[in-house]
Amino acid sequence: MKNIKLLGVLAIGLLAASCANDDDALVTPIVPVNSTLSVNLTGLENLGADYKYEGWIVVDDAPISTGVFTVNDSGVISQTAFSVNTVQLAAATKFVLSIEPTVDPDPAPSNTKILAGDFSGNSASVNSNLVADFSTATGKYILATPTDADSTNEESGIWFLDNSSGSNVAGLNLPALAAGWKYEGWAVFAGGAVSTGTFLSGGVADDNAATSPYKGTVGNGPGYPGEDYVMGTAAGETFPTDLKGKTIVISVEPDPDNSPSPFTFKPLAHMVPADAMNHTTITMGAGPVTQLTGTVTR
Repeated sequence: MKNIKLLGVLAIGLLAASCANDDDALVTPIVPVNSTLSVNLTGLENLGADYKYEGWIVVDDAPISTGVFTVNDSGVISQTAFSVNTVQLAAATKFVLSIEPTVDPDPAPSNTKILAGDFSGNSASVNSNLVADFSTATGKYILATPTDADSTNEESGIWFLDNSSGSNVAGLNLPALAAGWKYEGWAVFAGGAVSTGTFLSGGVADDNAATSPYKGTVGNGPGYPGEDYVMGTAAGETFPTDLKGKTIVISVEPDPDNSPSPFTFKPLAHMVPADAMNHTTITMGAGPVTQLTGTVTR
């Protein structure tokens, strides 16, 4: 009788152990609903109150927002870690950073995308090559004021053309920009930068050729980007002026633009020589910022 009872106890124990093992096998591991996406980005600038940066992951060719952030005047990002759906984040193939209106009625990314990169494992190296590759950009310009009849103020105008062959040709060799971006020329005075106008191609007049508040009254100038600073005032400067010793910049601007000042991208820049001759081709150099890079991890 004792042996029978002992066998019964053993049988119950084995059954309990078996049930426990079965229960363990049926338990599904708990997967966090959200995981962290971290961004390490430098070189971004303050967009002001009307615009913000927004990150996106691409899953099955569809963009999914990872959240928005701002950048202060020192270039410090307001947020570098974002909570993102774990399954979507694991399936993401690409990260994209765009510039969006602060009050944004459109849930999709804007055309103005500034950084992008493919995930390799748990990280993505991102760069600004989707805007354009500026590694071969070159520029030339002359000092002249063709929009007025005064021949004594030629050093007060800048035109991005090359007349070294005896005929005018485009002075800017720039790559085509992605949608959401435009080029803009600038003359930098002590009181700030003053635009020469926006444009998409160095081979045509800029967008404000007929409406510039600074040009003279004798035509709009040659059919290339440029500006005559012969009327009015700006940045504490009274026109006409002398551009010798001033820095000339070609920037790449968001479209629509977030600021009246030059944006981060500046593929070409040059200080006009003090001994520069009017109507003579001058060659620009590379600008201070031609590419942005960063890293995104999941």
